[in-house]
Amino acid sequence: MTIPYGGDYNPEQWPAEVWDTDHRLFDAAHIDTLTVGVFTWALTQPAPDVYDFSTLDRIVSRAAAAGRRICLATGTGAHPPWLAKAYPSVTRTDFEGRKHRYGQRHNSCPSSPEFRRLSAETARRIARRYAGHPAIIAWHVGNEYGGACYCSYCAAGFRGWLRTRYSTLDGLNAAWYTTFWSHTFTDWDEIEPPSALTEHWRGPDHTAFQGITLDYLRFMSDAMLANFSDEKAAIRESDPDTPVTTNFMGLYRPVDYHRWAPHLDFVSWDNYPPDDRSAARMALAHDLMRGLKDGQPFWLMEQTPSVTACRDVNPLKRPGVMRLWSWQAVAHGADAVLFFQMRAGRGASEKYHGAVIGHAGRADTRVFREVAALGAELRRIGPATLGGRTPARVALLFDWDSWWALEISDGPSRLVRYLDVVQAYHRALWDAGAGLDVVPVTADLTGYDVVVAPVLHMVKGDLAARLSEVAARGGSVVTTFLSGRVDENDNAFLTDVPGPLGPLMGVRVDEWDARESDHVNPVAIGPAAVAARLLFELVIPQGAEVVGRYRSDFYAGTAAVTRNTYGDLLSGDRVTRGQVVTLDAHDVMVIVTDR
Repeated sequence: MTIPYGGDYNPEQWPAEVWDTDHRLFDAAHIDTLTVGVFTWALTQPAPDVYDFSTLDRIVSRAAAAGRRICLATGTGAHPPWLAKAYPSVTRTDFEGRKHRYGQRHNSCPSSPEFRRLSAETARRIARRYAGHPAIIAWHVGNEYGGACYCSYCAAGFRGWLRTRYSTLDGLNAAWYTTFWSHTFTDWDEIEPPSALTEHWRGPDHTAFQGITLDYLRFMSDAMLANFSDEKAAIRESDPDTPVTTNFMGLYRPVDYHRWAPHLDFVSWDNYPPDDRSAARMALAHDLMRGLKDGQPFWLMEQTPSVTACRDVNPLKRPGVMRLWSWQAVAHGADAVLFFQMRAGRGASEKYHGAVIGHAGRADTRVFREVAALGAELRRIGPATLGGRTPARVALLFDWDSWWALEISDGPSRLVRYLDVVQAYHRALWDAGAGLDVVPVTADLTGYDVVVAPVLHMVKGDLAARLSEVAARGGSVVTTFLSGRVDENDNAFLTDVPGPLGPLMGVRVDEWDARESDHVNPVAIGPAAVAARLLFELVIPQGAEVVGRYRSDFYAGTAAVTRNTYGDLLSGDRVTRGQVVTLDAHDVMVIVTDR
């Protein structure tokens, strides 16, 4: 057994003689795994009551005859033209209220009953036909779920989701704070999806009612999860054992992958960093993907061997970079290294996207040689890394609700972006060589000595108590500005900031000051100084020690970085006290432990 190596292959785009060439080249490059059928719905179901598996049969048979493993997709990542014509409800209504017609790929309404029924039926027919095939090692449902819809079906689905969440209109009105602006709802049917036509006044992140928008983000993530679950259930009717996945997109805001993770048998994701200088960002994404299922290894389902084709500028991976990034994924927990795409498409929007095999079908290109060399390395390492775990004593908390709530908030600053702050703290840990896990706020924290919680804007459930337990047993907790601001409904705590984190942090925040991105207030930490930007919280120690102070403005000399001793736990012959560090400067990274 070896690490699955290969990727997304679309032979339906090519005549059969090209397939033979491809498989000879796959042998030369040590390609042993192919993801097939990702966008074949129009081929497998060319009309409402017609199913034709002849092309997919040949694809599967040819790959199996060559001894390759198959990740078989349900093909529902894009619906066929006939479906939109027969059932106009399947296309989305966008944020501005425009009903879309057929086109593109992320254009299926997740709440459309026709889409749900027919996508599940397609998955059912494919599973019924290929279940038990010895070459199939995984099922691939849909493709890169994302986006949003605001149609009448989604409005009805949203109201049903809200009934389940709040039970009563009184509970909903309290959660959404609807006494503001005369918004008290007296009937469920009065509720509209938050869009440019309702609560939003300047784009998706500018909303009059953050609670309404936050719940719609949660609902839409759940609605797409229902689509995945429909297809997985259909597969399970014929195949109870083969693992089922879908390809996530790493640091992707619209879908809460923590809510999805329990429903996947293993996590897989597509690694397309925004540039070719993002090793640290990729490390964060890998760690997040590994943390979705409590450290279980994941698949690197897609990466480009050379260039992408979806951005204004698409830099080429320099010699050796593809190899390094692939091994980085393995080091962070990947149990598969796969590419998009195996052969470059001839037309449409991805014809210039990088591929293992280019349009000319050559084996002497630099890219092909590098892919073959990496394949040989993976073959030599064999099963040594498969199933491996990455032990860590440091946890970094990541929370989609905090991400959403922070970035739809009217204040204190729209310049503070959740990922920027999280990346900064992850990068500091990464640079220090710390073994760390990126985990949800619901994770068990008992195994960690250090817990880092950047911009923990929303504090839900018993999180404050669990963080306090980390410090009380002698661990360290690190948090930052804009933490402890709101509850799970995005309503402010009726106490001093940082809300339920106050006793743990030993501070209260009296005021805060937001400034433009070029404004700097230096923070003195001993003889050194670091640059604080964007947001400056005026901190009043409530027992915490001041570690760093602002140097300028009317609050010069006041606390910017604090450390609080928390707990009193007997450990052997000594008393161990945990440390809590509160940071109020973007460029600061301080971790202390009293062990």
